[in-house]
Amino acid sequence: MAVSAPAAATLWQDPRIRKHQWVAVLWSAARTPRGAIGLGLASFVLLVAIAGPSVAPSPPDALVTLAFGKPSGQFLLGGDILGRDVLSRVLDGGWVLLIMAACATALGIIGGTVAGVSAAYLRGVSDGVIMRAADVILSFPQLVFALLLLSLLGPKLWLITVAVGVSHAPQVARVLRSATLDLAERDFVKAAELQGMPPAKVMWKEIMPNLVSPLMVEAGLRLTYSIVIMAGLAFLGFGPPPPAASWGMMINENREGLSLNPWAVVVPALLIALLTIGTNTFTDAVARVAIGVDRRPEEAVLIEDLAQGQAQ
Repeated sequence: MAVSAPAAATLWQDPRIRKHQWVAVLWSAARTPRGAIGLGLASFVLLVAIAGPSVAPSPPDALVTLAFGKPSGQFLLGGDILGRDVLSRVLDGGWVLLIMAACATALGIIGGTVAGVSAAYLRGVSDGVIMRAADVILSFPQLVFALLLLSLLGPKLWLITVAVGVSHAPQVARVLRSATLDLAERDFVKAAELQGMPPAKVMWKEIMPNLVSPLMVEAGLRLTYSIVIMAGLAFLGFGPPPPAASWGMMINENREGLSLNPWAVVVPALLIALLTIGTNTFTDAVARVAIGVDRRPEEAVLIEDLAQGQAQ
């Protein structure tokens, strides 16, 4: 049985339902034209990056053709600067970027969430210390901050991931601090405090489930930025060490042969662009659904199902 729009709006405010809000939001976002396009583009690049190494026709570091050789029936995208198969290197060069970007995004989201929610709920000295530390990190552009850490400690893959993740955390903290300041004054939070619930449990049990929508939007945005920053670092030479394939590094090392075999630069650049555009477009669809711009009436049915499941 469907519920009316006012009833659906009431259900969205129920903390029990908001714990599972991400199911309805992601489903509704994927059904919008904007979300379907973004998800399709991102899924295509993910498939190339994940399945690519297993279907690559040649080893990515094997010298099998001429330097900047033209595309042929055997080498569909031609050769790179050293005569390696461009197609094989493209298929093998994306999975490390995706893993590092995902880990950096997760690190930034977790760190920023803990910092932002704690600052808003605890307030006082804790708020001042946390947010001033965030302001210090925010004073550096993300790419510059990552390069600073790498110049001090060396170009290690784990350090690149940590540097990008840390650079995300202050921005996430600002967004979630703002959302938590409003939630901290809600009746269900005050009721939990009156019951003697410890602050950490209040933040985890009562506040966090109501931050699902901004968290999903921030996760998508930070993943987009992680991909761009890490591709840029690889272009500058701070990525998987040669002869490992990397889309960012392929753009840099093959740009001098752009007139001879442009596919060695165009294809990895296009894949990075498609992944960034797809992720950003789907994130925008999630944001629009979360604030109600693209929310569909039939979403109330899913919300009611969630409510019935919670009641059972």
